[in-house]
Amino acid sequence: MRTYTRRIDAPAGPIPLGVDAISVPAGAPIELDVRLESVTEGVYVSGSVHAPVSGECSRCLDELTDEVDVELSELFAYPDSVTDETTDEDEVPRVVDEMLDVEQTVRDAVVLALPMAPLCRDDCPGLCPECGEKRADLEPDHGHETLDPRWAALRERLSAE
Repeated sequence: MRTYTRRIDAPAGPIPLGVDAISVPAGAPIELDVRLESVTEGVYVSGSVHAPVSGECSRCLDELTDEVDVELSELFAYPDSVTDETTDEDEVPRVVDEMLDVEQTVRDAVVLALPMAPLCRDDCPGLCPECGEKRADLEPDHGHETLDPRWAALRERLSAE
């Protein structure tokens, strides 16, 4: 069993490490703390990933920054391993030339840990649906009176009396 701690930079490329609303910025430091264990089928990788994330609040559209900590575990099968756990070649990563490519494992763990609708804070009130202003910046009695045009004639008649 071996333990490694590495700091790598997030990949810069066409596929971001995240989703549209929130992701790990390109070039941001990603800290990996992994343990490698030799097992019968291959090499079992377990550990944790820590990375900064940035994006925008899904309610008020403010910029937000946070950090993600996620546990990961993956079996990397030996090239000639044919046990029940390693027969599906599309699903099980392989040890290639005595090397492990953990990029996809890290990517999957980080992306699955990110929220689909990130919030700047849990009680974020969002935007006013009428004027688009941030509700947090508006007066408590803020509102928009909308009058159905079909009732306009009645309103005119009542206001004339």
